[in-house]
Amino acid sequence: MKDINEYSLTQAVKDSFKTEPDSRFEQLLHGLIDHLHDFTREHQLTHEEWMRVLMFLYDCGKISTPERHEFILLSDVLGFSALVDMVNSRGGATEGSNLGPFYLDNAPRKPLGADLSDERDGVCILVHGKVTDSLHNPLPGAIVDTWQADAAGTYPIQEQEQGQDKMDLRGVFEADENGRYWYTTVLPKPYTVPYDGPVGELLRAGKRHAWRPAHLHYIVRHPGMNSITTEVFFENMDYIDNDAVFGVRKSLIAKVKPAKKADIPYETQKTPDAVVEFDFVLAPES
Repeated sequence: MKDINEYSLTQAVKDSFKTEPDSRFEQLLHGLIDHLHDFTREHQLTHEEWMRVLMFLYDCGKISTPERHEFILLSDVLGFSALVDMVNSRGGATEGSNLGPFYLDNAPRKPLGADLSDERDGVCILVHGKVTDSLHNPLPGAIVDTWQADAAGTYPIQEQEQGQDKMDLRGVFEADENGRYWYTTVLPKPYTVPYDGPVGELLRAGKRHAWRPAHLHYIVRHPGMNSITTEVFFENMDYIDNDAVFGVRKSLIAKVKPAKKADIPYETQKTPDAVVEFDFVLAPES
């Protein structure tokens, strides 16, 4: 390697990894090296700029915790999360959308009809729908895992120091024999993504706002089907056309309708003020 230069370096780095030829790992690793080196040469990256990037990544790691994932947030605001969702969309299935930085994988199991609001102020909504396959067959026992912000636009996990239970406004439901799910909760409000860390600094430097439209998060699973991670948004809400993390899809926008007796075919712990209906479609595992 004594004659290495800025152009031969790229191949030398790739050759230094003893990966399985033509493996997916080799494809991804070599592609990353190619693009990273090409970017550096194209823009003639300076030492100061290179070090600033490294310190930015260090700061993302330093502020991250099991309950706040700054790298997920970075992926979101750069559109990387949205792009991965788009290229992995399955024909006929509900479109994917952002996981976000506040998901917890041990949310409490709740019975159908339970209320997640814990007596919080705000509009009480009945959220209901079906989980089906791409041929519209119901999927009994499908798991619907949901989490959200409150009517002030805050996730309880962000206010644990103020006594909030991080498991509030979260629940895992099992669809009934007809693939139906239903529960009540508080209608969330728009909020800004965490703005006090390095990602917030990046947004300010780029003169970008940090607002997200109101939404509900979901992961929906069923044996033999591809799970989906997605969000449900609300028609005519603020920031629906300029989400800071590019999560909105037309197919993921639901209507909020005033509650009427005909709209409430389920027993619920709390009487809703409004109703949101959304059906999830899962595609078979390939």
